Amino acid sequence: MAVKPLLFAALLACSLPAFGARNLEIFFVDVEGGQATLLVTPAGESLLVDTGWPGSNNRDANRIAAAAAKAGVKQIDYLIITHFHTDHVGGIEQLAAKMPIKHVVDHGATVETGANAETLYKSYENVAAKAKRITVKPGDKLPLKGLQVEILAARGVPTTRPGKPNPLCSGVSHKAEDKSENARSVGTLITYGKFRFLDMGDLTWNKELELVCPENRIGKVDVYLTTHHGLDISNAPALVHAIAPRVAIMNNGETKGGVPGAWKAVKSSPGLTDLWQLHYSAAGGSDANTDEKMIANPKGQEAGNYIEIQAQSNGKFTVTNSRNGFSKSY
Repeated sequence: MAVKPLLFAALLACSLPAFGARNLEIFFVDVEGGQATLLVTPAGESLLVDTGWPGSNNRDANRIAAAAAKAGVKQIDYLIITHFHTDHVGGIEQLAAKMPIKHVVDHGATVETGANAETLYKSYENVAAKAKRITVKPGDKLPLKGLQVEILAARGVPTTRPGKPNPLCSGVSHKAEDKSENARSVGTLITYGKFRFLDMGDLTWNKELELVCPENRIGKVDVYLTTHHGLDISNAPALVHAIAPRVAIMNNGETKGGVPGAWKAVKSSPGLTDLWQLHYSAAGGSDANTDEKMIANPKGQEAGNYIEIQAQSNGKFTVTNSRNGFSKSY
């Protein structure tokens, strides 16, 4: 007996895999201790946070473009530049030569001076002049379909969204004032249904505390990209433990970031199931590195392996290491 068209369509829909086109995809691209995090929405829009380093025969731009191709996107709809340091904005012109960038998002002009700072900012302005530029402040949201992209920090100013008292703030210590671009980083909370992902760029310790003390204005998250590549001038326990991530991703290099103090602060966060790393950390040694199967680039390797997340709107997600295909669902 022939199967009616509507019945056939229903049967086909039931046979599709759970992780399909309606997932949020996140690629943590290896840019050797910088940042380049590519998100592709269920509607097919793309959001890139930072562009990695310049030079190296277009290494970082090539890796970002390869991740975009894997996700089936041909342009960057929104590019957030967290701050104007070489490992975050340096690769922007090389990337723009490979694929269109429609909108650029920043905290305003660089606060640093000197030849390198001026060169970096000019490079950014060259690309921004050909795109639509958006300068954000805390509370702003980017208009991506099906996704809430909320700015929590920008230019050293924290969000004023309401929060709950944070007991971890009692007796918390502060560090010396940071007047660099790091403290001006654009911090973003990305929400897809029940799934929440936090990326704070290189926001430093005192500015992190402003987001969670005396009130935690972030809440809990599912995935936390360790701030500042896993350095201990960021990753204040009062923040990391308050947001209580289920999974943390460390975008370190072998000789940059991943220091034991920050690694242990993240690893000891209440409710943390796993810590994944883009690189083995030489500083971490035998005591402060995660399980080898969760490290995208082991000791002595710069192969450009990435970590990928497929997230569902019900809060469930799967993390995959591109090097070995190891996956784990949460």
